[in-house]
Amino acid sequence: MINSKKTRFSKVIAGIGISLSIAISAGSFALPQEVQAATSSSTASNVIATGKKYIGVPYKFGASSGITSSFDCSSFTQYVYKKNGISLPRSSKQQAKSGYYVSRSNLKAGDLIFSDTNRDGIINHVSIYIGNGKLLHTYRVGVGVTISTFAGSTWDKTYVTARRVI
Repeated sequence: MINSKKTRFSKVIAGIGISLSIAISAGSFALPQEVQAATSSSTASNVIATGKKYIGVPYKFGASSGITSSFDCSSFTQYVYKKNGISLPRSSKQQAKSGYYVSRSNLKAGDLIFSDTNRDGIINHVSIYIGNGKLLHTYRVGVGVTISTFAGSTWDKTYVTARRVI
């Protein structure tokens, strides 16, 4: 019986060793990907939580970067992401070139959604997708930073692209 346990233990150790050897030699190991996914998810949650702290802050077109007394859509996203260690350019048009493309059907919380609300072929609005079909953004005097439904909205009807920066 003792020999049987030793043999089984030896086989388990050998299997683990072979598995690790294969994973290392292949240049991939599952744990970092899982850690990366968890980190991305927590970063998105932190970005959204940071943004929600500013609900109700007034909208001002051309608001200065780094100022929290008023925001326009892109100064808002730039500020919120910067507070979470992610640098974005100042304008929505420039931000639309950051990160990498993500399709509308693959949106995840923390993705940026870009719209052309003037319908002139130029991106002029950015919002943060927060999941469950909702956007966190600012867009008009009297509204300020708010949460809106994406489906059927102006931002949905004038959707241009989405980018993942997390």
